[in-house]
Amino acid sequence: MMGGLEAALAEASSPSWTQRVRAGRDLASFTDVPEAAEALVGLLLDVDDTAVTRQTAEALAQLGTVGAIRLIAFAVAEADDNQADWLQTGIYDALAGPDGVPDVAAACGELALDPEEAVRRGAADISVWTGGTRC
Repeated sequence: MMGGLEAALAEASSPSWTQRVRAGRDLASFTDVPEAAEALVGLLLDVDDTAVTRQTAEALAQLGTVGAIRLIAFAVAEADDNQADWLQTGIYDALAGPDGVPDVAAACGELALDPEEAVRRGAADISVWTGGTRC
């Protein structure tokens, strides 16, 4: 399994947007690994291709864990308007998926108490986007 993590970490810095998209999907299950979390934030805030931002956000939102939503929330707080639009779209894509999504609003509720102000702010935005009340 660590081989998969190492390969995904390598793909996260690839010049190919398709490899970066694959890295975002593959790294989503490693949010608790600091190197993966750092790479995921970089992919969420990808400056070269909005597909990377959108699909990484979708993969993390599909997980719906507090750790996954925390990474998106942090990225939302750091994002410019264009990136924020694509982060929001990725979350919407996950919510509209045929398999449903764990409760993103519940994760945002937990993140409302996060010690990092940027995460609290991003979680509040996500909560609004998903129809919840502001965290």
